[in-house]
Amino acid sequence: MKRTLLVSALALMALANRAPATFGRNNANFHKAVKHATIDVPLAAKAAVARLYPGAKGIKWEKEDGNYEAGLTYNGKEMSLVIDAKGNVLATETTIAVSALPSSVREYVARHHAGKKIKEAAEIVDVKGKKTYEANVGGKDLMFDDKGQFIK
Repeated sequence: MKRTLLVSALALMALANRAPATFGRNNANFHKAVKHATIDVPLAAKAAVARLYPGAKGIKWEKEDGNYEAGLTYNGKEMSLVIDAKGNVLATETTIAVSALPSSVREYVARHHAGKKIKEAAEIVDVKGKKTYEANVGGKDLMFDDKGQFIK
């Protein structure tokens, strides 16, 4: 009986000594993840999204090159907006059907990436109204101008 109690006590002490390291490590990673997941978004940026896209769903914010990126769904379309701290929209990216890409984009992909398909497509409009297209092919984003000519 004494031997069983002694073995149990030693096992319990071993677990107790290990618990802070195990839980502390997990807890530290949790706080790091939370710290990176939340950013301080200026009120002007939030107000711009609310004004321009009322009823937008699933708004998620990220920091992007000193500006803010809002990912959202509006009228069933997935969008991403780059907004500065003053609430100015610098660019919008809207997911589109592959068939909505200019035919020259699809032809370029067929010629230069034979056997690969366009996985996702998007239309990007910058602050000056300049339109470009993005096609995700083989894990890479290919960029095209408004006429569907390859940029990079």
